[in-house]
Amino acid sequence: MPHAVAHDRVESVALSSVTLPLPTGISDAKVFTGRQRPMTEVALLFAEIRTEAGLEGVGFSYAKRAGGPAQFAHAREVAPDLVGEDPNDIGRLWTKLVWAGASVGRSGAATQALAAFDVALWDLKAKRAGLPLAKLLGAHRDSVRCYDTSGGFLHESIGQVKDNATRTLASGVGGVKIKVGLPDPAEDLRRVAAVRAHLGDGVPLMVDANQQWDRPTALRVGRALEEFDLVWIEEPLDAHDTRGHAELTRALTTAVASGEMLTSVAEHYELIRAGAVDVLQPDAPRVGGITQFLRLAALADHHHLQLAPHFAMEIHVHLAAAYPREPWVEHFDWLHPLFDERLEISGGRMHLSDRPGLGITLSGQARAWTAETAVVDSPR
Repeated sequence: MPHAVAHDRVESVALSSVTLPLPTGISDAKVFTGRQRPMTEVALLFAEIRTEAGLEGVGFSYAKRAGGPAQFAHAREVAPDLVGEDPNDIGRLWTKLVWAGASVGRSGAATQALAAFDVALWDLKAKRAGLPLAKLLGAHRDSVRCYDTSGGFLHESIGQVKDNATRTLASGVGGVKIKVGLPDPAEDLRRVAAVRAHLGDGVPLMVDANQQWDRPTALRVGRALEEFDLVWIEEPLDAHDTRGHAELTRALTTAVASGEMLTSVAEHYELIRAGAVDVLQPDAPRVGGITQFLRLAALADHHHLQLAPHFAMEIHVHLAAAYPREPWVEHFDWLHPLFDERLEISGGRMHLSDRPGLGITLSGQARAWTAETAVVDSPR
C-alpha cells in the first residue's frame, strides 16, 4: 500500500543581503590586464524558507565585484510566488520562478537570484528525509578530492605562494591551483616552474589564466606548460570562445578546464557539444541552483567529462559526491565566517558530514554583516 504524500506548504521566505569583507584585495590576471579592480568583498544572497510544518531550508547565491543588489532585488520581487507552494515540487517551482522574471532572461543575475531559492528547497527536502544532500541525490562516494585556490593569487609574491602551498598541503588539502595570465607569459612560466619545483613531482597542480590569453598565446604558453605535469589549464580563453577552446583542447596534452563564468545550461552545452573542454567547471549558484546543476552533471557524464565545480564548496561537495566520475572540489576558506560548521578535510579529500541537508547554519557574524533583509509571507 503506497504511503501518503507528506503535504506541506511554504509559509515564509526570508532574504538577506550579506557583504563579506576580504582581508586583502584579491588580484588575478583580470586586474593585471586592467579589466577589473582588486576584489575586496563578496556579496551573498541568502534565502531561508520556512514551511507550515516547521521545516527550514537555507540556500545562497553570490556576486563578486558587482551584482549583489540586483540579485537581492530580483529575489524579493519573485519570492511571493513561492509562498503557499509545496516545497517538494522543486523542478516545477524553478520553472515558475523563471517565468515570473521571464522578461530579464534565463541566465545572469536573474537566475543567480533563483539559485538561492533552489538551493534552499533542496536543503529543506534533504532535511525532511533526514539525509545529507549528497545521500538524497545518490552519492557515489563519501569524500571528494579537493584543491586550494585562495593561496595562489597574483597579488602575492612567488615566495608567499610557495609558503601558502606548504600550509595548504599540511592542512589536508590535496592539490594547489595558482593564477597565471600576466602580461608577460615568461613570468607565468617562472612562477609555475617555481611552484612545481617547490611541490615536487606528483602533487596535483593546476593553473588558471582567468580568460586573459588570446588564441596564439594560449597555444604557445599551453605547450610550454606541458612539462609541468599539470592537472589542467583553466580558462585559457574567453569563456564564450567555444571554437578556440575546442581547438586548444585538441592541440594540448594537458586537460583544458572551463565553465565557471557561464550562467546557464545552454551555454555549458555549447562547450560540451563542441568538445571544447576536458574538465567542466559549473557553478551551481551561477547557473540557477542545484536543479540546473544536475542537468549539467548528467550531460557531462554522458560525454565522459571530468567535473570540478567552481567555488561554493559548501554546496558543491554534495553535488560532486553524487557525480559518477571522480571529481574535484575547489577549497576556499573565504566563506568560513558565514557558517557555524566546518567541512572536514584530510588526506587530500573533503568529507561529507552526517548532518542533514547542506549541513550549514548561518553564523552570528553573517547576521552582523547583513546589509538588507526582506521577509515575504503572503502570495502574490
